[in-house]
Amino acid sequence: MDKATFKIWRGHAGDGAFETFETDVWHGMVVLDAVRAIQAEQAPDLGVRWNCKAGKCGSCSAEVNGMPRLMCMTRVREMGMDKPITIEPLHTFPHVRDLVTDVSWNFDVKKRIKPFTPAPRDADGSWTMAQSDVVRPQEFRKCIECFLCQDVCHVLRDHRRYDDFVGPRYLVHLAQLEMHPLDTGDRLDELRTEHGVGYCNITKCCTKVCPEGITITDNAIIPLKERVVDRAYDPLRKLVQIVTKKPARS
Repeated sequence: MDKATFKIWRGHAGDGAFETFETDVWHGMVVLDAVRAIQAEQAPDLGVRWNCKAGKCGSCSAEVNGMPRLMCMTRVREMGMDKPITIEPLHTFPHVRDLVTDVSWNFDVKKRIKPFTPAPRDADGSWTMAQSDVVRPQEFRKCIECFLCQDVCHVLRDHRRYDDFVGPRYLVHLAQLEMHPLDTGDRLDELRTEHGVGYCNITKCCTKVCPEGITITDNAIIPLKERVVDRAYDPLRKLVQIVTKKPARS
């Protein structure tokens, strides 16, 4: 049986260092299997978060060889076994212990977003929607909130704009709401100001790391930017505002 070497970050609250482990590798083994084997046989106090082991809960997010990934969906052999495989906690969020980070900021962000506000029902008590309108935001519902896109986003990772920018995951959530055929909420002003859509410069790094294959940049963020620009900077709209002395609404 082949063996692989892993360098796993150990420590508490930001302090720590890599610790080296070696373990057997079997056919189809994923990085989470290796971490659990190391935890069971060599480091019983190793802190790691995981749940479903099926790529659907988003719990086992980490940085494997410097790239944000789900450990349960990353095969050991695909990482290359000729040199140690490094495993670190997500860099964008506060470090708790070993591979565990505190991602609670994300849930606080979601509370700041206006919730789904449905239109009144039809006379028969139902809602009528065109299939094309249903399909468009359906992609965004695949998000498992692994926060890999948040981790790789340079606005959060490098510039730490936690108070000014909600990050790609919640721009996807906002796009899901704004494009929903029944939603009557208006979030464009908040998108431009407190949600900070303008900070995104379309590097597409979030799309690259999404394990669900959501086209975050092209299908969510760019359409939101277009709507914000139409609202805030359209010259004809500005003229209407000046003439009527009222803010023009979409």
